[in-house]
Amino acid sequence: MTGVVVDGRTLSFDDVVAVARHNAQVALADEVLPRLVRERAVVDDVVDRQVPTYGLTTGLGARSSYALPRAELAVFSARTVRGRANAVGDPLPTPVVRAVVLARLNGIAGGGSGVRPETARLLVDMLNARVHPVIPEVGSIGASDLCQGAHVGLVVMGEGSAEFAGEVLDGATALRRAGLAPAVLGPKDGHVLCGASPLAAGQGALALHETAAVLLLAQAVTALTYEGFRANTSPLDARVLTLRPAPGQSRAAGELLALLDGGELTDPRHARRVQDPVSLRCAAQVHGAAYAALDFAAAALAPELNGCGDNPVVLPGTGEILSSGNFHTPVLALALDTLALALAQTAAVSAERMRRLLDPAVSGLPANLSPYGPERSGFAPLTKTAQALVAEIRMRSAPVSTDPRHGADAVEDDSTNAALGALRLTPLLLRLRQLLAVEAVVAAQAVDLAAPSALGRGPGFLHRAIREAVPCLDDDRPHGVDVEAVSRSILGCDDVRSTLRALAGEAS
Repeated sequence: MTGVVVDGRTLSFDDVVAVARHNAQVALADEVLPRLVRERAVVDDVVDRQVPTYGLTTGLGARSSYALPRAELAVFSARTVRGRANAVGDPLPTPVVRAVVLARLNGIAGGGSGVRPETARLLVDMLNARVHPVIPEVGSIGASDLCQGAHVGLVVMGEGSAEFAGEVLDGATALRRAGLAPAVLGPKDGHVLCGASPLAAGQGALALHETAAVLLLAQAVTALTYEGFRANTSPLDARVLTLRPAPGQSRAAGELLALLDGGELTDPRHARRVQDPVSLRCAAQVHGAAYAALDFAAAALAPELNGCGDNPVVLPGTGEILSSGNFHTPVLALALDTLALALAQTAAVSAERMRRLLDPAVSGLPANLSPYGPERSGFAPLTKTAQALVAEIRMRSAPVSTDPRHGADAVEDDSTNAALGALRLTPLLLRLRQLLAVEAVVAAQAVDLAAPSALGRGPGFLHRAIREAVPCLDDDRPHGVDVEAVSRSILGCDDVRSTLRALAGEAS
């Protein structure tokens, strides 16, 4: 695995996945440490001159007007970490922890924090040695991820808990076994370790990367349904779409046509009906809206991943330290809510397409796709599973950015819940993938019964993959195991995703 160079400016979602899920090694770009040295000199100068500066020479939150004694600044830094390590619940999964640490490291590397350079080096070493702080999942209200970030800070100090080599240890022991030593915090360092929104940024990057993959799966499964239904593809015609160029729809339509290329359906004359149900006819509009929401979320997340979310910020060019609102993430929270709602729309039409395949009056296929007719249940009971999945997806798509919570009295009187908005995407995407597996299992049966003379390359590949894992339905049998097999081993398979990506990229 190629390493990832951290410079604070160019970290991509793919880089986050490489470090978080594939343990890629991390290195600081050559310019980072000199930048941190210059910024730290400003911090030291402000301390020496006793300039009133939030979180450095004064208290935090409601205590920001309290001037800290010079002798207590370093101790206050450690107290800042200890006093904010208040997250609760199950530990975040290791890939999320790695994404959190990487996001905070990248924010520091880009400048503005004023942290001691050795603290940044220790974060690099922790990632490369796979020392993973134990971070409970609940604690952020989106006004910096203070409570979760503090659990990282504890381990940096040699306190708290960390996982190393498969064992959860106290922070000092974990560092020692990895050949590392705790950092000694100076003024401002504790606040930096707790600051910004690395949980929202790191988890957000993982979630957006998976969202892109799941939306492509939705496209491929829809193409398979098109083949079984013998859908009319004229709504995908570029001449139609340019008459009302809604964001994302041309991309979605182009991908669907590319996946269907090689089969009969790219010529609408092979369609069974002149006008299909909306769940098929408007798939490009619904999936296009999801692509537009993903673009919005990616644009909102990029500055959070590659920007300075500290407060205050250090400006080495003028020697100033200024108060900042860069920790506040309303655009990101709104974008994550928008994406969740778009995924709920995608789920709704998937369940409806599946139901249309089971209705002989609409599909022209045997009732419930049973070769024996109405005396068998076929896939009818599976509609309940589909609806249960849709119900959970809808629940998880409820906006969280409209439910702010206050922090310190009269000072921290707004928040965004951005971290919650990012965290809820992972279970939502899992349920959506399972729902797409339901549609895929049913669509594969529809293809078998419709028996078209030629399938498009995308649906043909997906149909073959499904049939290698799940046999065609003959007499009634349990379908849950089939759906799980398709969800895990096919829709969750990187090789399958890569092949579908290549096929969908063949749009002319």
